[in-house]
Amino acid sequence: MKTKMILSMFLTAALCLTGCSDDRDTTYAPDNQTVELSQTEFNLTPDAGTFTVNVTTDREFAAYTSDDWLSVTPANTVSHSETLTVTVQENADTAARTGYVTVLCGGTRKSVTVNQQGVEPDEPEIVGPEGYTLVWNDEFNGTELGGDWTYEIQGPGWVNNELQSYVKDEDVTVVSDGTLKINLMQDGDGVKSARLYAERNTGWQYGYIEARIKLPEGKGTWPAFWMMPVNYTSWPADGEIDIMEHVGYNANVIHSTIHCNKYNNTGTSIETASVSVPTATSEFHTYACEWTAEKMTFYVDGQELLTYANDGTGTDAWPFDAPFYVILNLAWGGDWGGQQGVDETCLPATMEVDYVRVFQKQ
Repeated sequence: MKTKMILSMFLTAALCLTGCSDDRDTTYAPDNQTVELSQTEFNLTPDAGTFTVNVTTDREFAAYTSDDWLSVTPANTVSHSETLTVTVQENADTAARTGYVTVLCGGTRKSVTVNQQGVEPDEPEIVGPEGYTLVWNDEFNGTELGGDWTYEIQGPGWVNNELQSYVKDEDVTVVSDGTLKINLMQDGDGVKSARLYAERNTGWQYGYIEARIKLPEGKGTWPAFWMMPVNYTSWPADGEIDIMEHVGYNANVIHSTIHCNKYNNTGTSIETASVSVPTATSEFHTYACEWTAEKMTFYVDGQELLTYANDGTGTDAWPFDAPFYVILNLAWGGDWGGQQGVDETCLPATMEVDYVRVFQKQ
């Protein structure tokens, strides 16, 4: 009787150890059970499907899963060699998930890990002002700029007495994590940056043009979001549309301006306006221009900043009945940006763009 009680207690303890373990790959006495799997991990798309795993053991085995989106057949076998078929349900969620198929042979367990991707989230619908349709945009969701962008390549002093070189370098123009970064940085004894043109050879005539941007800080920085005529011959006769400009020495003040023969840096409220945006260099804000044959209205975060009307006197005041293309650039110093000097300790500095969108009436 005593011998039977001791044996019973031993068997009970062994069973408890087997049942309470959380390990998926474990071996208990007897420890000479062989379980071989042809593959131990699968990485799958969100789609429903099946895959197979070849199992070789030295005795009968069972296969099971605790995940409700997986199933396995056959579940039990008396064969020492079998092909398991695992069925995977579609993953309709955006989150990835991981499940397991376990093979149990005697006291040995081996697992197959199943990793399934989530579906891509739906892109939010891009809605413009009433009556407008999206005709072009860049959300910067890739890893590089598309072919509809053109780089300007120029040395220091090319325009406005700016100090930087405009280059096409991978560390200057970076597309990552859903934004475009234009990095202004030291380059040997000089400074380099980027000036980018969207649809340089075609542009758009009229529309609602908008970008969402976080601006750099530091004395000497001069970022801009603006437009120039496709068929440019002379300035300011052909016009210029400055949707947003910012100079680092006057931080968080946004300027919108037009240029033409009649109004060119005369400083009147007809041609230019500014507004304080306290978080312009720390947060993203939207800058836009609604351009029709009758007028141009400039906006910051949806609030009207400046309206410039076509007074009907001709091209000296309104050279804006022609296609213009979008420009993004980050200058260093120059006639306006360097008016109070430059502070090289602020470098590198970054102009970060979430998107650029063009809407037109259809």
